[in-house]
Amino acid sequence: MKLYLAGGASRPFVFEEYMKVYLAGEGCYVKDKGTWETYPKSDLLVLESFFYATDWHEQFIPTFKSFLLDSGAFTFMQNTKVKLDWDEYTERYANFINKNKIELFFELDIDSIVGIKEVERLRDKLEALTNRKCIPVWHKSRGKEYWINLCKTYDYIAIGGIVGGEIKKDEYRFFPTLLNIAQEHNTKVHGLGFTNLKGLERYKFYSVDSTAWIYGNRSGFVQWFDGKTLQKVKAKPGQKMKSRETAIHNFNEWVKFQKYAEVNL
Repeated sequence: MKLYLAGGASRPFVFEEYMKVYLAGEGCYVKDKGTWETYPKSDLLVLESFFYATDWHEQFIPTFKSFLLDSGAFTFMQNTKVKLDWDEYTERYANFINKNKIELFFELDIDSIVGIKEVERLRDKLEALTNRKCIPVWHKSRGKEYWINLCKTYDYIAIGGIVGGEIKKDEYRFFPTLLNIAQEHNTKVHGLGFTNLKGLERYKFYSVDSTAWIYGNRSGFVQWFDGKTLQKVKAKPGQKMKSRETAIHNFNEWVKFQKYAEVNL
């Protein structure tokens, strides 16, 4: 349930909000009717990377319940040795956003490559080209004051560095402080790649995303939703798993968890 209280503040106060779990990866798209799709696309919360997005994907973007777009800039740097013109990349990213009328999209999350000042310059350029605010991605190197300033300026921000190990598990204890600050400013927080299942109950992010359904398949285990969380069973030694069927199964179980999170977490 969402309850907005109107008042003199520049932003509405969100009284109660349940967590949104976005699923990332091509399994969120339908290739063969009756195989990938168990649930209507209009039920799905999907995150995609601009790095992987193609003309073929574009037809599905308006059909999802909610869609988040990652810039794909860091992925690009990991997958190519080509020297990148970041202004040109930002322009292509903005064109894709405008063409597909995407409302929710992240800034170029490349602090470790170009530095925070360049990220800020590219953020300003992206917002000017799209005429809307992006979702800035905070890293712990930016510090607490930077987090507070983002909360004062933006309705929706993200915490990065969880997947790559920049933020260690023993540092998750700082999440409540960050989330409380955001709540004081009525700012929503997305945990990029945060799908620690126990952590989802403890840390009340507005939204998170996961490709865990894909990696479950690659790691050789089947997942199932038990009504509250996801369980998994490892394949027995020497036992072969059918890759496609397992991926479809795991994806559908994650959709069940996605639906559960929207009304319970």
